[in-house]
Amino acid sequence: MPANTIPFFPPKKTRAHEVYGPGAWFFACVLAGNLGGRVIWVREDWQLIEINPLGFSELLNPADLLLAKAGDQIQVLATAEEALRSGAVPLVVMELSKPLGLTEGRRLQLAAREGKSTALAIIPEGMGSNAAETRWHTTPVFDPTDSTLQCWDLKKNKSGTLGVWHVRWDRASRRLSMVSPPGK
Repeated sequence: MPANTIPFFPPKKTRAHEVYGPGAWFFACVLAGNLGGRVIWVREDWQLIEINPLGFSELLNPADLLLAKAGDQIQVLATAEEALRSGAVPLVVMELSKPLGLTEGRRLQLAAREGKSTALAIIPEGMGSNAAETRWHTTPVFDPTDSTLQCWDLKKNKSGTLGVWHVRWDRASRRLSMVSPPGK
């Protein structure tokens, strides 16, 4: 494994993954930038907080981000499933507000495999699906010298071990690096 490589990141392509925690949107944008190409990001229309693609411009090209709003979680899942199955984009991000059932999670896995795309569900804490390939908990870590320091905790991994990594976005190289925890 090359130096500073984060184990299990990026997550397996053609599979559905989950992320939660205050760093989930950062994780999703880093993954989008890492996979390259266009991204469909689907969320329910009742959510008041809007995503500003320009705020993530260091991580991915804002022109590659297609934001879609759906009426409820069922429509979010249907939109995500169709986008995954089409293979038109390498990544589909969906923001979910309710638990994802095994059937819905399995449908996303099948659609991702069929379309050769990757699915990432941003979920509330404690609402993961048994169908997910991996589940990550992400949190920012206070560092007075760099606001991009994050702690990524792999909570579920169907094909490997679990672990915790501190990562930092390197603005100069425009890539993610694994670093030591602060103060060590």
